[in-house]
Amino acid sequence: MALFSFRREAQATTAPAGLEAFLKGFSIEVMPRTAEKVDSFRDILPAGTRVYIAHIDGTPIEDMVATAKRLNAEGYPVMPHFPARIIKDRATLLDWVARYKGEADVKQGLLLAGGVSQPVGDFQTSMQLLESGAFDGFDRLHVAGHPEGNKDIDPDGSDRMVMEAARWKSAFAERTDAKMAMATQFCFEADPVIAWVDRLAAEGVKLPVHIGVAGPAKLQTLIKFAIACGVGPSLRVLQKRAMDVTKLLLPYEPTEFVAALAAHKAAHPDFGIEAVHFFPLGGIKTNATWITENGGTSGQPANA
Repeated sequence: MALFSFRREAQATTAPAGLEAFLKGFSIEVMPRTAEKVDSFRDILPAGTRVYIAHIDGTPIEDMVATAKRLNAEGYPVMPHFPARIIKDRATLLDWVARYKGEADVKQGLLLAGGVSQPVGDFQTSMQLLESGAFDGFDRLHVAGHPEGNKDIDPDGSDRMVMEAARWKSAFAERTDAKMAMATQFCFEADPVIAWVDRLAAEGVKLPVHIGVAGPAKLQTLIKFAIACGVGPSLRVLQKRAMDVTKLLLPYEPTEFVAALAAHKAAHPDFGIEAVHFFPLGGIKTNATWITENGGTSGQPANA
C-alpha cells in the first residue's frame, strides 16, 4: 500500500512560494543497504526521479549493480557513484562500467575522488576517471562540488585546488559531448551557497549546480553526519539550533534553507543552481514525504 498518493499532490502541498518550481527534477541518494529497507520505490518516489547510488568503500560491486538493476526496473534512472580512490585499476573500472551497462542499463554516473585518504590503486581524482575514456557513451556525468571547501583537497583551508579542479571539469565539459553538472556536499546556510555559486560563474565555471540538501532528520543525526562529511561553517546552523531548548528535540527540516535558495532562483532565473539533490540522512521515506508535501515532482529541469 502506498504511503501517499501522488494524485493528491496539489491539495496536499503547502510549500512556500517558489519552492515547488525549485524542487522540480530533484534527485535523491540511496545505498544498497538502505534500498533494501524499501519494499517499493514506486510507493514513495515519483517515476523518473534520478536516484544516485552511493558506493561506500567495502560495498561489493555486485550489491551496487543489483541495486541499480532493481531501481531501473522500477522506473528510475540511476546514477551510481564511481569513487576514484577505491578503484584498483583501469581493468576494474572497465569491469564496473560493463556490469552497470550490461545488467542495469546504467547511462549516468557521479565521478568523485571518494572519502578515503589513500588511493587503493591507480586513480586518485575524478579528473583521471573523466580522462580514462571508460565513460564514453554515457548520457550524463556528474562531478562533486564543495561550497564550503574540502580540507582533503585543500589542507590549508583555502579552496584554491577545489576551484582549479572545477575550472578543469567545466573546460572538459565544453570540449566533449558530455552532459555534466556539479552535485555538491550538503549545506545548511543559503547565503554562503549563493555567494559560492555566483563565484563559480565569475571564475568561468559553467557547470550547472545540483545543490546538496540534507533531508529531515534528528538533530543529533545531522550533526554526526555533518562532522563526518566535513561540512564547514554552515554547521553553525545546527549548533545554534542545538542550543535552543525549544528546538533541540524537534527534527530538523530543510524548508528554510531550500526556500531561501528557491526565492533567490525565482528572483534571478540565470542563477547557477539547476536542481536539488537530497541526502536522506533521516531515512528515505521521511525525506520523500517532505519532498512530496513541498511540491517536488519528477519532471527533470532544463538540460538535467
